[in-house]
Amino acid sequence: MSLSTGGATKTSTDALDERYGRTRRTTKRDRRILVIAAAAFAVVLGSWVVWGALDGDNASIEAKDTAHRIIDDHNVEIGFQVSAPSNSRVQCVIQAMDPQFTVVGWKVIELEPGSAPVRNFTQPLKTTQLATTGIVKNCWIPEASR
Repeated sequence: MSLSTGGATKTSTDALDERYGRTRRTTKRDRRILVIAAAAFAVVLGSWVVWGALDGDNASIEAKDTAHRIIDDHNVEIGFQVSAPSNSRVQCVIQAMDPQFTVVGWKVIELEPGSAPVRNFTQPLKTTQLATTGIVKNCWIPEASR
């Protein structure tokens, strides 16, 4: 479709561009802004990935429950397995819970360094009332050991 304005013929696209102020210059400027914003985003994303990869806190520690034994109304024994770097000191939180999943006993324990990366432990835990389960909640390498 063509529009005629005093002898000059314009296409509908040209007429719309003129009406809404779109020129080659603004199109180039918009494209340049988009490229700069995309480059800035890529730099920020790349920096975040590198920072995460080079963070010194990347030692992988896993803790897995292996067993629990209810000894009496105020004692439970918790068995668990810890995977951690060899010869590193590890601290863990163990806890006991009742049938409503209320914590009825917990403590932070320190595991001595060992040469094997995967080690099994059994720890006693005192409780305030009868527990129905015992778990290892979390493990980490203490700051002083890093």
